[in-house]
Amino acid sequence: MPQASLTRIHLNLTHPTVRRDLADYPRLHKTLMSLADDHLGPHPRQQAGLLFRLETDQRVPTLYVQTRQTPLTQRLPTGYGTAETRDLTPLLTHLQTGRHIRYRITASPTARIGNNPPPRHRDPRPGHRPTTLPRGAITPLHGPDALQWWHRRARQAGLTLTTTTHTPRPFRRPRGAQPGPHHHLVQFDGTAHISDPHALATALTDGIGRGRAYGAGLLSLAPA
Repeated sequence: MPQASLTRIHLNLTHPTVRRDLADYPRLHKTLMSLADDHLGPHPRQQAGLLFRLETDQRVPTLYVQTRQTPLTQRLPTGYGTAETRDLTPLLTHLQTGRHIRYRITASPTARIGNNPPPRHRDPRPGHRPTTLPRGAITPLHGPDALQWWHRRARQAGLTLTTTTHTPRPFRRPRGAQPGPHHHLVQFDGTAHISDPHALATALTDGIGRGRAYGAGLLSLAPA
């Protein structure tokens, strides 16, 4: 039986650790991994099932953090924020084919460069010329390509999309930071019908796409 907990953290913007974490997703990842048990082996994030999404559209920035087990919220720095945790197991075990739902996910749409057409990365932003990439390289997807990626991944995840909007989201790294992970993030919102409850439960617990350690891949559902 799949298990997961979702924790909503209303962040305290006056806290110095919060301000540092909001400017640096790899640092935020380290803070959130403190919510998981110790000694999880060589792949602790996967073992913990840790996924997160940062939402900053409201007055108070909010973190949504998903874990396989109840998180150890007492490990957060004192004053970091207000945390509320709920069990997602009832949701995961009562997914029904045909149910109409609303969804949200911040994802990292990417593609691997193949042999045909010639390996060129298309960036639709004005003034940006295509960049030649070697075959096998991973490149971010934009605009219609990103939407097509999401429709394909949603179908694999047991959803039939009925509406979709997409909004670019920043990948937060401080200026002058040492080279490190970077992911192109897009938030997808809309409505869908459940077509495969088992595949959907797996996608909900495991996440979707790349960058799952750094704010991508957490799929959230609500009644439509």
